[in-house]
Amino acid sequence: FKMASTKMILDLDTGVDDALALALAICDPRVDLIGVIASYGNTLVETSAQNTLNLLHLLGENDVPVYLGESHSSTTDHFDVMPISKAIHGEHGVGNLSLATATRKIEQTSGIQFLIDMAHKYQDELIYVPTGPLTNMAKALKIDPEISHLIGNTTLMGGALTVPGNVTPFTEANINQDPEAADLVFTTQENLTMVGLDVTLRTLLTKKDTQQWRELGTQAGTAYADLMDFYIEAYDRLDIDHRGAALHDPLAVAVAIDPSYVVTIPLNMRVTYDKDTKDYGRTIGDRERLLEPTTTNVAVSVNAKRFVRDFMDFMIAVLKA
Repeated sequence: FKMASTKMILDLDTGVDDALALALAICDPRVDLIGVIASYGNTLVETSAQNTLNLLHLLGENDVPVYLGESHSSTTDHFDVMPISKAIHGEHGVGNLSLATATRKIEQTSGIQFLIDMAHKYQDELIYVPTGPLTNMAKALKIDPEISHLIGNTTLMGGALTVPGNVTPFTEANINQDPEAADLVFTTQENLTMVGLDVTLRTLLTKKDTQQWRELGTQAGTAYADLMDFYIEAYDRLDIDHRGAALHDPLAVAVAIDPSYVVTIPLNMRVTYDKDTKDYGRTIGDRERLLEPTTTNVAVSVNAKRFVRDFMDFMIAVLKA
């Protein structure tokens, strides 16, 4: 596996934990965030893009370009936000917060083209972090298969190998949105790291943590505390976890920068997408490629204490400004 370098593209379906991932990518000095691609998932793609612009504006980062990705899965012609997504992330993805609207516009180039162009430009130096469905990457791979070995590292938030899924006993939410696209990515993209529920569910943030953001007395600190508190309350109300809320997407960003947060196993994987089976959308070892060189690492345990501590340090730094 190639060592993480500086150029990063985030692919966000901007809900609450995506907002945290965005803040982390902005404030980690090892990262040069060259753009964000919007995806559907926690909310509609246009809403996701606007949420990202608004959050970048809130954090004083008005020069990171935002691009539109696909608006629905590779096998459907439209997308409706799931009621559970609204319950967890709020009506529009950002915990029912009314953020100041950024005035700048979404880029004209498509997110798919941007990813392809940057893969060719930066190659090994590029880290791509999708935290929603894998529809955008799958489309880019179909247009230009060469990017499968150009991108230095792809670290995705999604899937579940050693724990049950959160949509079905087998399936995690991001993968569930487009299992066909996910299968294409898992079976063709090289230098792939899966950061799934196996590890993200072990990284919890509490209201004691968000209180520290609130006490900074800044607009960003208050907004992020309100955002995360909404998420923590949703976790509690929906019986997901009463101890706090998981840092799914920020963990993927952290692992993309510093893989030592997690222990991984090398395993070529695929995603099942036969609708007639009960394991539709399952991320599992690929029997066809058991003897082939391994292109994917799967995170199976995490140093949660160290990650949460580092995450809090970075967040306080970015929210203080």
